[in-house]
Amino acid sequence: MDISLTNTRTRKKEPFAPIDPANVRMYVCGPTVYDRAHLGNARPAIVFDVLARLLRHAYGADHVTYVRNFTDVDDKINATALARKEAGDPRSLEELIAERTEETIGWYLADMAAIGVAEPDEMPRATRYIDEMKEMIAGLVTQGHAYEVDGHVLFSVGSWKERYGALSGRSVDDMIAGARVEVAPYKRDPMDFVLWKPSDSDLPGWDSPWGRGRPGWHIECSAMAKALLGDTFDIHGGGNDLMFPHHENEIAQSCCANHTDEMARVWMHNEMLQVEGKKMSKSLGNFFTVRDLLEQGVPGEVIRFVMLSTHYRKPMDWTDKKRAEAEATLRHWRSLANAASADGKPDVAVVAALADDLNTSNAISELHKLAGGIAKRQPSEVPPSEVDDFAASARLLGLLEDNATMGAWVLGCANGNPSAQLRLEELGNVLADARRTAMETKDFSEVDRLKTALVEAGVEVRMSKTGVELLPGPGFDVAKLEALE
Repeated sequence: MDISLTNTRTRKKEPFAPIDPANVRMYVCGPTVYDRAHLGNARPAIVFDVLARLLRHAYGADHVTYVRNFTDVDDKINATALARKEAGDPRSLEELIAERTEETIGWYLADMAAIGVAEPDEMPRATRYIDEMKEMIAGLVTQGHAYEVDGHVLFSVGSWKERYGALSGRSVDDMIAGARVEVAPYKRDPMDFVLWKPSDSDLPGWDSPWGRGRPGWHIECSAMAKALLGDTFDIHGGGNDLMFPHHENEIAQSCCANHTDEMARVWMHNEMLQVEGKKMSKSLGNFFTVRDLLEQGVPGEVIRFVMLSTHYRKPMDWTDKKRAEAEATLRHWRSLANAASADGKPDVAVVAALADDLNTSNAISELHKLAGGIAKRQPSEVPPSEVDDFAASARLLGLLEDNATMGAWVLGCANGNPSAQLRLEELGNVLADARRTAMETKDFSEVDRLKTALVEAGVEVRMSKTGVELLPGPGFDVAKLEALE
């Protein structure tokens, strides 16, 4: 199976050749756990979840290691914990920070599960790799790539100036002007970045050769990636807002510390998210979290479908129209795949679309073709294997998973209700019989009565030459179907 991926570092779409096909390794920058995940945070989680599924399909589930980290030491986390302490909480700052991070990690995992994101093989937390960070920093100091000033340890970009900026395609001089760099008196050069910084008594800290302190953001991923995936691995991913300075700094410190020419062979970055054509922001009133949408009744599977409808390297625009279209499509697809078994194999065209730089948009187009081929025939005319393969193709994208998790929303209740689907099938047959009789007698009153009752129960009624199809729609209430005959 040939996979091609766009490598940010080379700016080309290239054939993917893992370092070791029996041990394919991918690292993706995860969230800083200080609050709920907003909708933009969901995009890289979904994108690289699909990539992990594709890699496991191609190389085998046991031959892929997917790592996504949690940054659980951060000034925003510290500020939240300090505010609780100042409000009168008697517990120590360390206890309050631990509580906040546990709470937020739990929120994140629950929200990602709700949109079909499987948990990676490893989910390291920065605070559990402090020793590895200190070891890497000490090595950089010894080699002359870092220096210490008053408890701060900084990476010297000048020691690696010839290669710094290769990922983002900018020279050091170009990056200085207007760059997101901290200007501080202890820096030898404006581009130098923090590896370790001092902590006072109001902040979490660990003992180190440079005094009590805590790590800088960039060193965390380098240390965790090295510990779990080795000095060099196959794929490093994240949002394109991380390209500079975070990923640029990761490459510099990792290559210098590990004496390698590269940190990852392939670098992949997803584009950002918009809402109704505008950048999502609190000031515009269009900022919302994944949990906000779920609590508003938007199913997690619908969120996932909308995200996957746009190629990961293009800006993704969340609109209410896309949400409604995704919901209708998924209801239809689930009705077609209702009787599917787990024995299917993904369609070659769907797999080919994903293998072509993770083109989920084209993969969904292929799924539409498969669904159309099934829908235009009577159920008895469709081989079960065709339905099985359609469902397997959708599951490769994390869609049409079992009803107990991702599909319960279609049945109109939180825990799923298989009897509701059976009831719809029964009423579909009743309506089809009434329609045939009406065609002979020219009396459509019974057909109209049934349709009106079904619509009032939140059912979408589709009637065509090939038959009758009933789909749960917004506001579907199975209880209103009980008395309907």
